[in-house]
Amino acid sequence: MAAVLAPLAVHIALIKRRLLIIAGTVLVAFALTFAYAADLIAWLKRPFVDDLIFYGPTEALFASIKVSFLAGVVLSLPVIFYQSWKFIQPALLSRERRWAVPLFCLAAGLFALGIVFCNLVILPLVVQFFVSFGMDRDLTPQLSVGTYIDFNVKFLVVFGFAFELPLVLTLLSRIGVVSPEILGQYRKHAVMAALILSAIITPDATLFTMLLMAVPLMVLYELGVLGARWFGRRPPAGEPDMTVNHDLPVGPAGQRVR
Repeated sequence: MAAVLAPLAVHIALIKRRLLIIAGTVLVAFALTFAYAADLIAWLKRPFVDDLIFYGPTEALFASIKVSFLAGVVLSLPVIFYQSWKFIQPALLSRERRWAVPLFCLAAGLFALGIVFCNLVILPLVVQFFVSFGMDRDLTPQLSVGTYIDFNVKFLVVFGFAFELPLVLTLLSRIGVVSPEILGQYRKHAVMAALILSAIITPDATLFTMLLMAVPLMVLYELGVLGARWFGRRPPAGEPDMTVNHDLPVGPAGQRVR
C-alpha cells in the first residue's frame, strides 16, 4: 500500500507546487497591472465617448480589480502554459515534446489575439449599437464603470477562449479523434451549437450580440476544418480495403466469397 501511495503523494505535491507557481505569477502580474488600471479602463472605454460614472463607493475599485486581474492572467499565460507543459512532459514521447512548447505559445498567442480582436472589432460595434438604440429613443446614456467593465470582460474572455477553437480541432484531428470529413459532415450541427452557445454566453441574448458571437465562431470552426485537413492524421498507407463488393456471390454461411 505504501508503494502505491508514495508516488501518488509525490504527484499531488508536484501539482500543488505548479499551482502555487501559477497563482504566485498571476498575483505578481495583477499587482503590476493594477497600477495601470486607469489606462486599462481607458483602453476598454474607447468605443464609449462619454465619461463613465460609478454609483457605489466600491464600484470603481472592483472594476479596476476585474480589469487588472484579466490583464494579469493574460500576462501570466506563458508561465501558465509552461507549468502545464512541465506537468504533462513526462507522459510525452520525445517527438511530442518538441511540439509542446510551440503549441503552448500558439495557444497563448491565439488567446491574446482573441482579446485584441474583440476589443478592436466586436466591442465597438456592440457598444455603438446599444448606445445608439437608447439615444434614438431620446435617452441619455450614463454607463456605470462596474456594469461597463463586466460587460466588456465577459466578451473578452469568451473571445479569448473562442480563438482556441481552430487549434483544438486541429489537435483532435492530429490524434485521430476527429477527421476533416467528420467535421464537414457536422457543419450544420456546429452552426446550431454556435448559435446556442452565443445565446448562453453573451451578456444579453439579443439577436445582434448573438450574431456577433456566432459568426466568428463559425469562421473559427471553418479554420479548424482547414487545420484538420492540412495537419491532421493521414490514413495509414496500405490499409486493407474492407468495402463489400455486392456483385460477389454469398456463401452458405452468409458471408460473401472473395
